[in-house]
Amino acid sequence: MEIIPIKELENYLSEMKNWFIEGNSITKNFVFPNFKEAINFVNKVANLAEEKNHHPDIKIFNYRNVTINLSTHSAGGVTHKDLELARLIEQFY
Repeated sequence: MEIIPIKELENYLSEMKNWFIEGNSITKNFVFPNFKEAINFVNKVANLAEEKNHHPDIKIFNYRNVTINLSTHSAGGVTHKDLELARLIEQFY
């Protein structure tokens, strides 16, 4: 898998709501009405990640906030695999 050049990545992210570049990854913060809905979202993302064999870093904080961080660790940055997973995650939100 090839890392996406920064300018190309910026173009992709301009079409995706609230995803941003953070170091060698892309990140988005999601906010839910309550803890249970945040956990349900995380479980859906976990199932999708297992299906795709591509696992994001997930952080839950302040009981209803979830941060998803995507990077292809073996490539050392963001690849099309990350963008595909980000688009699929968007469908759950």
